[in-house]
Amino acid sequence: MDDASSPETAGAETAAPASKPNSLGARNVAHVAHGYANLDTLERTPPMVVTRGRGVSIVDEEGRDYIEGVAGMWCANFGFSENELVEAAIEQFRALPYYHTLIDKTTEPMGRLAERLKGSTHVPMARVFFANSGSEANDTLVKLAWYYHNAIGKPEKKKIVSRFMGFHGVTCGAASVTGIPQMHTDFDLPVSERFLKTDCPHFYRYGEAGESEEDYASRLAANLEELILREGPETVAAFFAEPVMGGGGCIVPPRTYFEKVQAILDRYEILFFADEVITGSGRTGCWLGSETFNIRPDGLSLAKGLASAYQPISAVMINQKLYDAMLAESRKLGFFAHAFTTTGHPVAVAVALRCQELMEERDVLGNVTRVGAHLQERIRAFADHPLVGTTRGVGMMAAIELVADKETRRSFEPSLGVKTFAVDRAREHGLIIRSALSGDSLAFAPPLVMTEAEVDEMMRRFTLALDDTTRWVEENGLQAKQAA
Repeated sequence: MDDASSPETAGAETAAPASKPNSLGARNVAHVAHGYANLDTLERTPPMVVTRGRGVSIVDEEGRDYIEGVAGMWCANFGFSENELVEAAIEQFRALPYYHTLIDKTTEPMGRLAERLKGSTHVPMARVFFANSGSEANDTLVKLAWYYHNAIGKPEKKKIVSRFMGFHGVTCGAASVTGIPQMHTDFDLPVSERFLKTDCPHFYRYGEAGESEEDYASRLAANLEELILREGPETVAAFFAEPVMGGGGCIVPPRTYFEKVQAILDRYEILFFADEVITGSGRTGCWLGSETFNIRPDGLSLAKGLASAYQPISAVMINQKLYDAMLAESRKLGFFAHAFTTTGHPVAVAVALRCQELMEERDVLGNVTRVGAHLQERIRAFADHPLVGTTRGVGMMAAIELVADKETRRSFEPSLGVKTFAVDRAREHGLIIRSALSGDSLAFAPPLVMTEAEVDEMMRRFTLALDDTTRWVEENGLQAKQAA
């Protein structure tokens, strides 16, 4: 789902040289409350103002070019200047800029997009419900888990299991599914004890000495089953998982993990919901991350790359048993009482439809396979660097995790801000990357249309930033500093 930065990193990523009181950045801060930012920091150092896009790059108000190494927020799959998507929006604006799709009304492009999405999945899906963000999509899945079990006469099955460090959104339901503590603090979340957490599948961080990936996966599966049995299988409704954990640090699951998890969920008749907000629409090399890892979800959420983020849109896809329950409840209650004013907004749908068509016309999945292999090779080349503990990734998403001690895998003391420094230096060298919440992880998820040459240039700029970071760490003796 949508990713999040740590508080100190969020401040650093929005940091910019001090600007004049009447600058665009200062005027912005005077009127806008910025999400995921250290608001106090922004009061003193206003945000970087992005004025236009050019291919896989963005340009700031001073005309400086930056390669966008995370496609904005893991979403601009076609980069920042794809004219075909712009024209699709303009054409739909002229034909019908808005109409609702509630009750007994619909619009022309919505059915075509839903049909295309259904034809793209590796497991059968019965219906598509459209929303506006990944958070809304996952909130919808939470409600459907409860709605489904009420419909089939199992009203006690209401608990939702997700993973520590998983990110599924910021609305009350989706944030309760999220497993990142910073997303809960002082928001009084999760909203109830129905939301349970199980292990984060980060083998590098949590694997035990001498434990293989397969053994680690078995241990995590056993822990999940123990949690289910302790709570009572008759009370557990659904399990949420990102095929690859994005905001947690591009955490690729250990071998056999999802195979073992799926078997447990099937055993206890627990719904499997795949959060494909980041991994969907081709980022892992298949149209869905679930296909990459052989997951058979009952429902899934899409957003971000669905329309390359040129318009806000998300989708929930559900299988036949979930839709049958919705039909039964509609017969009983008179209607399905869930929708949004802009559900299936015609402009957003038109852009998403053209985006999906372009993926096929230009063989974007083939590009992810080819260029993604090159990206992973370039990322793995940093494994021997003295500050790098591990590298990981799949398709067009990857991470480099910095450590203070390679042998013990000890992370840097968070207050030192090492990952913040690295992100800042990357920006100084014309590269936007993101820090994640798992240790000192630096994430890459560039537009899916990036070329090998552009990957090489991205890595050249990152190398400069890492060299700067290494010098700073060594000059200040930061590898030896530990929490008091």
